[in-house]
Amino acid sequence: MQAPVVPKPRLEFLNTKPPPNYVAGLGRGATGFTTRSDIGPARAAPDLPDRSATTIGGAAAPGGIGRGRGKGGAEEEEEDEGDEKGYDENQKFDEFEGMMSGCLHRLNMMRMIRRLMLFGRPSIRGWIRGGRIGGRQEWDSIPEIGDYSLRNKKRRFESFVPVPDTLLEKARQEQEHVTALDPRSRAAGGTETPWAQTPVTDLTAVGEGRGTVLSLKLDRLSDSVSGLTVVDPKGYLTDLKSMKITSDAEISDIKKARLLLKSVTQTNPKHPPGWIAAARLEEVAGKIQAARQLYTKDGVKAISNSVKLWMQAAKLEHDDVNKSRVLRKGLEHIPDSVRLWKAVVELANEEDARLLLQRAVECCPLHVELWLALARLETYDNAKKVLNKAREKLSKEPAIWITAAKLEEANGNTAMVGKIIERGIRALQREGLAIDREAWMKEAEAAERAGSVASCQAIVHNTIGIGVEEEDRKRTWVADAEECKKRGSIETQELFMLMLLPCF
Repeated sequence: MQAPVVPKPRLEFLNTKPPPNYVAGLGRGATGFTTRSDIGPARAAPDLPDRSATTIGGAAAPGGIGRGRGKGGAEEEEEDEGDEKGYDENQKFDEFEGMMSGCLHRLNMMRMIRRLMLFGRPSIRGWIRGGRIGGRQEWDSIPEIGDYSLRNKKRRFESFVPVPDTLLEKARQEQEHVTALDPRSRAAGGTETPWAQTPVTDLTAVGEGRGTVLSLKLDRLSDSVSGLTVVDPKGYLTDLKSMKITSDAEISDIKKARLLLKSVTQTNPKHPPGWIAAARLEEVAGKIQAARQLYTKDGVKAISNSVKLWMQAAKLEHDDVNKSRVLRKGLEHIPDSVRLWKAVVELANEEDARLLLQRAVECCPLHVELWLALARLETYDNAKKVLNKAREKLSKEPAIWITAAKLEEANGNTAMVGKIIERGIRALQREGLAIDREAWMKEAEAAERAGSVASCQAIVHNTIGIGVEEEDRKRTWVADAEECKKRGSIETQELFMLMLLPCF
């Protein structure tokens, strides 16, 4: 049998009275409250004497009037004493209740602040002690909160007043005056307005400048003996063309740049770009003679074997005679410069060019362009001699053989054209030079455009099969013919098509 179930004993504190001032749940943060049943019934208001029973003089009303209950004086005194005692107790209870609610409120606030300090917002030391900030780099990477104090400030009304035009015009006029003359513009005929390239728009300043220049010219050109002037009225406007208006800022910049480039040329006189920059500065400033002196005198003394220096010096000259003179002077210092030889030959006539090229091939025997240019200017017999000498100096140059074939064709010896090309290919192969089929095809097209059809045919017949396998000939030659057709080389295309006939 199962043992009888013993009922659980009832907890004792449920039957006992709670201690005084006990509030349920106070330990977990609950706050107590008071209801009307705890306070008890409201006390009755004290009976006020009836004003109607009192006379104006303060005498009492007749007996029996003003007392509703009709009680005696002893009972009334006891009721008054009881009311006073109840009022005192209620007042004390209200004071005690207010004090307790304030204490509970402060206690709850302290608990809330403690939770926030422990869990919600830990201190900086807590972060460092807890390892949330590893080092100085992480500390520096924390962003700044910024300044938000100006966000709520009202913006003041800003007003802008334009500057008067007279003030701007006066400031501009103070920076303008006549500073230099442009000698490059003196060669012009005075047909161009001298003020078109300047920023001056004030006619008063223009008039003052012209008056100043006129007075200077009259003082300089007047005859001190007879008092007669020698001013040319027709050339006066042309001379005004050379007037150049610059500002103080530009003058100071030019002076600073001149000092800087002077130090560059002094510290490193063997550096050609330094001399070229200094000469260009003088050219921009309008001093062409100073620029020429920097090239031909100062620069040549420091570094005479600079081709760029001589080429820039030749560009400063206006006519071909002076340019050729400068280039020939440069060839005296640098006789093996192909660039200087080409430049001086371009400025010379046909006879002088032939003589110059004869000297050029002696100084530069390994440059094929000089040999070919000399062969074009010589007669038929002399040209063959020139090409033979060139072949001795440059045995691996295909252009010499192609030029010889064109020379024979130009003089009517078409039978020799194919033999020359064939001999040339064998000679180049003996020298160990690989025959580039694509390059020879381009030479054939160039010969066709120059009118040397026989040379074109000879080149194609002797080089069309070089480097092409037997099974690839049809495909390769068809592609070459199409490319020649696109470039407009019809004769070369027909030659390819003729070579393709045996393949079909």
